[in-house]
Amino acid sequence: MKSTVLACAAAALVLAASGWGRADQAKGAAAVLVPASDLKWTDVAGAPGIQMAKLDGDPAKGPSHFLLKFAGGFAAPLHHHTADHSVTVIAGTLVLDVDGKAQKLPAGSFFTFSQMKAHATRCEAGTDCVLSMDVRGAWDVVPEEGTASPKK
Repeated sequence: MKSTVLACAAAALVLAASGWGRADQAKGAAAVLVPASDLKWTDVAGAPGIQMAKLDGDPAKGPSHFLLKFAGGFAAPLHHHTADHSVTVIAGTLVLDVDGKAQKLPAGSFFTFSQMKAHATRCEAGTDCVLSMDVRGAWDVVPEEGTASPKK
């Protein structure tokens, strides 16, 4: 599981190479409209079950907006992110374990993490979880030492 969490961090670098984002706005576009069928999903190397689609900014360098997709049944052990971020669950049911308490968040739910709050993440089996990520700094995934994977 630790490799899965580390692979999420590597995904930020993958996003930097995609063609979406502020570059389109720099070309003079006053609006950028991307139908779901045109999203460029990228498999996260070394992390089966995780895909990302860059929407705006460069997650490896600073503030950004991107989508994460976890396969149903995916789980990541206790970790934190350096950057504050806000998330809307678009599809599936995400389960977050914060301070030892699991909270189910179905599609349409919202959450935010700041101050490097440790949490474990799981996508309930049966359908993929898609998250809209609004990240206020460079995106990373930092495993918490000495922790076990969340239970399914």
